[in-house]
Amino acid sequence: MHPNPAFRTETDEQNIAFVRKRSFGILTINAEAGPLVSHIPFLLSPEATEVELHLVRSNPIVRQISEPTPAALVVTGGDAYVSPDWYHVDDQVPTWNYVAVHLRGEISLLPHSDLHGVLERLSAAKEERLLPKKPWTSDKMDQEVYERMQRQIVPAKLVISEINGTWKLSQNKPDSVRLSAADGVEAGAVGAQTGEIAELMRGVKSSS
Repeated sequence: MHPNPAFRTETDEQNIAFVRKRSFGILTINAEAGPLVSHIPFLLSPEATEVELHLVRSNPIVRQISEPTPAALVVTGGDAYVSPDWYHVDDQVPTWNYVAVHLRGEISLLPHSDLHGVLERLSAAKEERLLPKKPWTSDKMDQEVYERMQRQIVPAKLVISEINGTWKLSQNKPDSVRLSAADGVEAGAVGAQTGEIAELMRGVKSSS
């Protein structure tokens, strides 16, 4: 997380809402040879106390979690380069604005019998966003094919002990300076989802 407290003022509810909407992140654990990283979709529980996910059986992380293991799940949103020229004040330097929430806790493997439920809940949550399209369900698949594919993946859950977010949106600048930079971000488009970052910059309160 960014050390400047100005970028860490969002509530748990805001961080959780962001994680739930994004529902894709970077899972990391420590291993003897160094950090292991995997990019995963996931489902946050209604109480925001745990995350359900699945991993390919051959994923090196699977071999490291024979018992509950400390892990972090990094969930990122948009990001954007901020040119000093956009502030229209002197003596500024370039920076990069972004949103990121870290979930920390312990990850463990679940019984294979839980896999179907994990997959059904995950796909149902995503298919719901596509309404009025008729939701996809595993019933549309040949069940032998479905079962064969399931043998290649394992279910897991991350029990959350800590949620921390960084919303770096130029809150450390005066309102007029931040809003000017937001216009530049929207027009400059260096980064990912820069329009979203510009809107967030316009909506935060200045800490200066």
